[in-house]
Amino acid sequence: MATGPHDIPMTAFHREFALEPESTERLANLAGPFDAHLRQIELKLGVEIANRGNIFRVTGPEKAVAATEKLLRTLYDEAAGETFDSQAIHLRLNSANLDQVAGGGYEPQEVQIKVKRGTVRGRGPNQAAYLHAIATHDINFGIGPAGTGKTFLAVASAVEALNDARVQRLVLVRPAVEAGEKLGFLPGDLTQKVDPYLRPLYDALYEMLGVDKVVKLLEKNVIEIAPLAYMRGRTLNDAFVILDEAQNTTIEQMKMFLTRIGFGSTAVVTGDMTQIDLPRNVKSGLKDALEVLRGVEGIGFTFFTSRDVVRHPLVAKIVRAYDARDGKDAETGPAA
Repeated sequence: MATGPHDIPMTAFHREFALEPESTERLANLAGPFDAHLRQIELKLGVEIANRGNIFRVTGPEKAVAATEKLLRTLYDEAAGETFDSQAIHLRLNSANLDQVAGGGYEPQEVQIKVKRGTVRGRGPNQAAYLHAIATHDINFGIGPAGTGKTFLAVASAVEALNDARVQRLVLVRPAVEAGEKLGFLPGDLTQKVDPYLRPLYDALYEMLGVDKVVKLLEKNVIEIAPLAYMRGRTLNDAFVILDEAQNTTIEQMKMFLTRIGFGSTAVVTGDMTQIDLPRNVKSGLKDALEVLRGVEGIGFTFFTSRDVVRHPLVAKIVRAYDARDGKDAETGPAA
């Protein structure tokens, strides 16, 4: 029985129905291990699904409940001849064109992520909405100032997807751009040269998985951490891909990255428009992508502000002070 979080409004619509003919095998196939498939549908459509055997009860906005019933009936029929996995359910949800239904007036369901350190959940509405967007969209943008959890929550979502076998590998990417200072020649091999740029991603992984497991997964290439330039020419299937510090991409790099995404993959792009380290005459690829893609259905956008900062309280005050001095909001950033 699926047990979604109880944030469905009191005015929610209820619908009870039976899936026929009754079949234990079909029900197990439809629900997935530990009701994972039903949970996918709940998150996508903003409903709660409960069942006793083949009797299902769906709660949520009326249009979403109707769409969920139709989808469950279709999946139950197909379950007789096909074994579902999370990718198959994901493809069915996409092909059913349910984004408009899912956008209609419900509170995002709380997403809780279980990792080595315990349970990770959103602190505040923006973080909760961000986790929900990652769970329900193939491509997501998390935009906002330092300390709002953009990278940490994306890495937590990626680790959970890997642990649940929803993806086969993690690809964590950063543009190698100097943050205002010249680093000069860096000795060592390729890994040693780019590691300083990727250290925040390592830190998040260590906290989620532990150092020993991260080292083993890196050796097996299950986790890949690479500079953005090394993504050119690749297609990433069954992967969870995170592009961090995306404000320092060029327009061409951002387009290149977004077109690397293959079947069964999820991409999260994070960045802070107030910390662009590109030359002044180069427009940020993140700023350009926000302008071009804001109306594209199926892409999630979450905008954080200084109120969402979860580091030392002074960090939020520092962010607000700089925003006030520059006369702009952290979401929009400087013109490029």
